[in-house]
Amino acid sequence: MTGSQRQAVQIVGLSRSTWHYRHHPRARVAEPIGQADRAYPSRIGPADRAAVESRITAGWEKGVSVDHSFAAAWDDAVMLASRRSWWRIAAGIEDQSARPVVPTRRGSSNRTPREAPVLEATGPGQVWSWDITDLRTPWRGVAFKAYSVMDIYSRKVVGHRVEEREVDELAVEMFSDTFAVHGIPEAVHADSGPAMRSTLLKDLLGDLGVTQTHNRPRVSNDNPFSESEFRTMKYRPNYPGTFTDIESARDYMAWYVPWYNEHHKHSGIALFSPNQVHDGTWRTLWRQRDQAQQAYYAAHPERFHRRPTTPMPAPLVGINLAKPKPDTERLHAA
Repeated sequence: MTGSQRQAVQIVGLSRSTWHYRHHPRARVAEPIGQADRAYPSRIGPADRAAVESRITAGWEKGVSVDHSFAAAWDDAVMLASRRSWWRIAAGIEDQSARPVVPTRRGSSNRTPREAPVLEATGPGQVWSWDITDLRTPWRGVAFKAYSVMDIYSRKVVGHRVEEREVDELAVEMFSDTFAVHGIPEAVHADSGPAMRSTLLKDLLGDLGVTQTHNRPRVSNDNPFSESEFRTMKYRPNYPGTFTDIESARDYMAWYVPWYNEHHKHSGIALFSPNQVHDGTWRTLWRQRDQAQQAYYAAHPERFHRRPTTPMPAPLVGINLAKPKPDTERLHAA
């Protein structure tokens, strides 16, 4: 062969790297280990993975989410893996039959909305949202009505009732009873339904000095807290789906609301329960969680890129709050 090696491989249409590896092959590995089986320092061990899987499946059988099982273990000072790892392990469980199936939601309208209502709360008792949802029955066109009032800061359901229809007087009665127990908030938000815009309710709230705001038409995000609470209720595995009489509907709500307030590990408030955020007892539990988190970090630092922080409920909660400007925009504004 004449000329340089570079010219030779070009003539035959072969790259220099290919020629090199063909003449200097690497030693073959007798039993190669797949990437999924390699022992990375950050990989969760089989025992911890099995314990997490067991807690997840046990939670599914009880009708609770992965987040609920993770937070419950954390509350017991048991830290086996990060919250994200729990979800990865859940996705890899072969038997998904007990896992709750969440239906997809329909898209929203593209119509131009009105000016967005803006509300904010820095503590419980400041802003409430309320709504009414249908509870299906076996009969076409017939549904019971579940009324629900929520404190948006703590996510606690402070008032509820189940009736056969939407009635202005019943909504006013519910609010009067709720005010007697929980006090009077600064603002009440709702959608634009007839019961929400009734003159009777407007007079009640106006006389008490309570600000009243409403959704823009066809914009469900204006009332995300009530929408989320109804979603949690209806997509639980033990939700009946249909109610044959109003007493069974009332019985379900009488069970569900205390469970939601006391036991639901709410992802919007750092996996604490609404009652814990409402009365401030979450702080004591947060310290216990933080100790468990830091002990887990000390035992397995190789599983982290940096020291973890323990999340806590946001100090400011609101509806349609302005998003913080990026640093570049602040510099331009300055």
